[in-house]
Amino acid sequence: MLLLEGKIHFTQHTRSRLEAQVSMMPGFVSEKKKFTEQASCLPGISEQNSPPILKITDVHQHDVDFDSPIIPGLSDDVAKHCVALVPRFNFPSMGAVCKNWRSILQSKEFITVRKLAGVLEEWLYVLSMDCEEKESHWEVLDCLGQKRQQLPLMPGELKAGFAVVVLNGKLLVVAGYSVDNGRGLASDEVYQYDSCLNSWSRLANMNVARYDFACATVNGKVYAIGGYGIEGHSLSSAEVYDPDTDKWTLIESLRRPRWGCFACSFDGKLYVMGGRSSFSIGNSRFVDVYNPERHEWGEMKNGCVMVTAHAVIGKKLFCMEWKNQRKLMIFNAEDSSWKVVPVPLTGSSSVDFRFGIMDGKLLLFSVDEDPQYRTLLYDPNAAPGTEWKTSEIKPSGKCLCCVTIKA
Repeated sequence: MLLLEGKIHFTQHTRSRLEAQVSMMPGFVSEKKKFTEQASCLPGISEQNSPPILKITDVHQHDVDFDSPIIPGLSDDVAKHCVALVPRFNFPSMGAVCKNWRSILQSKEFITVRKLAGVLEEWLYVLSMDCEEKESHWEVLDCLGQKRQQLPLMPGELKAGFAVVVLNGKLLVVAGYSVDNGRGLASDEVYQYDSCLNSWSRLANMNVARYDFACATVNGKVYAIGGYGIEGHSLSSAEVYDPDTDKWTLIESLRRPRWGCFACSFDGKLYVMGGRSSFSIGNSRFVDVYNPERHEWGEMKNGCVMVTAHAVIGKKLFCMEWKNQRKLMIFNAEDSSWKVVPVPLTGSSSVDFRFGIMDGKLLLFSVDEDPQYRTLLYDPNAAPGTEWKTSEIKPSGKCLCCVTIKA
């Protein structure tokens, strides 16, 4: 494979080999292809067996027409597979090559091909606050804890009380509130960060401006439930976002207003837990369960209260309640049971946590600045007594929230 004047050319031998490989692949893939990258997080990488890495030069989108071949001399199926094998840190440069490549990076098919090829990379996207609490920024960490990049600033006003979810490999920042002349204003704005193109875009506004609400993805759609609305009134309304139509649609409301809650999904259903309800004294242990197929809400009674951090790994929900940061609450969706796991002490005993997920393991990041604290790692699949370890993965500042994106 040669690179001449910003265009990719393949020798006849390389072209024939790729055509033969891809012709055997369901969905363009027949076997796991590895690529070589410094400090790569992919296991079993062999430099000898790795395919050629596409080198990107200074090429602009207007240089290549949308109707031209993805890679000259290759069928589109083979070309898509080649593009999918490129290391993740090259994605933004690839998106600048031409409209064809940009379109591939934005498609759902791209992530599917990389998954089948076994080259998906997990990166952590951490919203971090500096020590002086003057500025916050999104930073990206790989599985070795190395900082890959810092995200460009999100458009719009600075907000709090927003929700963050991942949908189709993209990070969504939903609603929240901004402060204008000392007054909090609920927002209906939604912004999307494309991790492949390293860019932000604006999505459709919500039907109801809200903050401090529950938000989660279920079956490829985003659900927003409850929270506070305009003038600080508590909400029972709920709505769903469909990325295919870029539209929010109101669904059946909760039976009672609920705020300060969180949401997660199991087996195609939406679970809303924690927070407060206007129908209960103090914190609510009720769990509201929404069935998207039946378009109706149900209820459970064994939830948790005032959760400061939560994460889902497989069929289990991990929670940390504000009243005790030294006990990890684990909910098993298969039998709706809870168990409590003590959290080891590293650094200060008063450290508050935010959760991250990497390789099916739970990371406990510190919200507070504590030089003595080492990131705790909990492996739910480890042998009894060996679940807890420490990790070198650590944000540069105070962790406000964290999500994982595979691409």
